[in-house]
Amino acid sequence: MLHITGVTIVPIRPGRGPAGAAAARGSWHHGGMASPLSVSAPGAAAPEAPAAPQVAPLPRSAAGTSLDAGWQTIVWDDPVNLMTYVTWVFQKLFGYSRERAEELMLDVHEQGRAVVSHGVRERMEYDASRLHSYGLWATVDRP
Repeated sequence: MLHITGVTIVPIRPGRGPAGAAAARGSWHHGGMASPLSVSAPGAAAPEAPAAPQVAPLPRSAAGTSLDAGWQTIVWDDPVNLMTYVTWVFQKLFGYSRERAEELMLDVHEQGRAVVSHGVRERMEYDASRLHSYGLWATVDRP
C-alpha cells in the first residue's frame, strides 16, 4: 500500500484480490498492462457494488411462446444426396431417432421439402448453416 497525504492507494489484481497468489510473489505485471489501482480516503467505506442491470422480459403471445419464435428451417429435395445420407445428417445434427429422421427424409424426397426445426430466427439460421456444411439445401422462413 502507498500512503499519500490522507489517501490510501490499494492495488487490485484482477481475479485474485489483494491477498491472492500474485500478492505473495509480488507480481504486478499481467499481460503487458499496468495493474489498476483503487483510491480511497482513510476510514472511508468501501464503494458499493453496482446494481444488477434490469432486463425487461420478452413479450409473449397467447400460446406462451416468444413472438420471435415463429421461424422454421426447411430442407429441400436435391438430386445429389442419398436418402441414407440425409437421414444420417438429421440424426447427427438434430438428435432425431432413426424413425423420425427417415420420416423427415421421406418428406423431403416425396414432397420436395421438410421442416426440420422451428424456433427463434437466429437458431434457425444456425441450423440452416449447419445443414449447408453437410451439403444439404436448407432455407429459413416463417410458417
